[in-house]
Order: sequence, then structure tokens, then C-alpha cells
Amino acid sequence: MENAEQMEVRFVDIEIKLAQQEDLVESLNQMVYQQGRRIDQLEKMLHKLGEHVRDGAQQANGGMVNERPPHY
Repeated sequence: MENAEQMEVRFVDIEIKLAQQEDLVESLNQMVYQQGRRIDQLEKMLHKLGEHVRDGAQQANGGMVNERPPHY
């Protein structure tokens, strides 16, 4: 009888640990999803910033990005 009780306690412990693992995996999955969305946002911002810098450089150089300065 004692052996059956010990097995029951072990099964309950395993079920508790499994439930905790499932909760942890779900939390981590949500975090990865949110980070992926944030990375997408940052990539869009970086692309817009790059365009802005290129446009500013072209305007500053009169449309010639690689133009030599006049003192050369």
C-alpha cells in the first residue's frame, strides 16, 4: 500500500512540474513573439533613417553623394 501512495505522490509532483514547464514555455513563446515584432519595427525605422540620411547627403552635395570637395 505504501508503494502505491509513493507512486501517487511522485505522479502529482511530475504533473505539477509539467504544468509549470508548460506555463514557462508559453511565457517564453510570448516573449519571443513580442521581440520579433519589436525587431520588425526597428528594422523599418532603420530603413527609414537610412533613406533620410541618403536624401540629406544628396541634398547637401547637390545631388552628388561622392562629389569631391572644392579644395581638391
